[in-house]
Amino acid sequence: MKKTYVIGLVFVLALGIGAYMVKTPAPSGLTGPSFGAANATEAGEIDTSSILEMTLGAKDAPIQMIEYASYTCPHCRTFHKDVFQKLKADYIDTGKLYFTYREIYFDRYGLWGSIVARCGGADKFFAISDLLYTKQSEWTKGTPAEIAENLRRIGLTAGLSQDDVEGCFTDGKKAQSLVAWYEANRAEDDISSTPSFVINGVKYSNMSYAELQKILDAQ
Repeated sequence: MKKTYVIGLVFVLALGIGAYMVKTPAPSGLTGPSFGAANATEAGEIDTSSILEMTLGAKDAPIQMIEYASYTCPHCRTFHKDVFQKLKADYIDTGKLYFTYREIYFDRYGLWGSIVARCGGADKFFAISDLLYTKQSEWTKGTPAEIAENLRRIGLTAGLSQDDVEGCFTDGKKAQSLVAWYEANRAEDDISSTPSFVINGVKYSNMSYAELQKILDAQ
């Protein structure tokens, strides 16, 4: 990968999440692009209508479930490894549950992962998400430029072209829309931790599959 591309990629990603990083300081020890107040935009001023809801299952299913998760969250990785496939087989694929996945950006790299996951549209979203969780301990390591390169490789592995990945990573307007969308969702459902779930309008925190089954079967 050319050095100029890496630098440009990280710089544009920085511009794209200016508002997020101004409002949410990076955790201690997390280094990366710096953001000025000039990049900040109020979430309410940003049009989020272009952001697709990523869903699985029948829209008219009796159980409506939203998962809020971050690609950098270890508990989210565990949920998708140990629980999600069972949930999909037992409830989503059988028409009992309509599943919506919404990303949470508690750190800049969670947003970057979201940009990659959405780069292939709805058709590739869940496959790329699976890769992000499976390889979480690998791609989240390194400098911002190294992490950007790791994510680029995941995108290419998932079948995206170099042009696809570069186009998504350099779309600062889309990144700002994602942040505004996330902030609105988090406020509406009062999300403070991941993974969190909203099942037929009621919020729940992380749980085992057995616990989840009891809640779903009671609906």
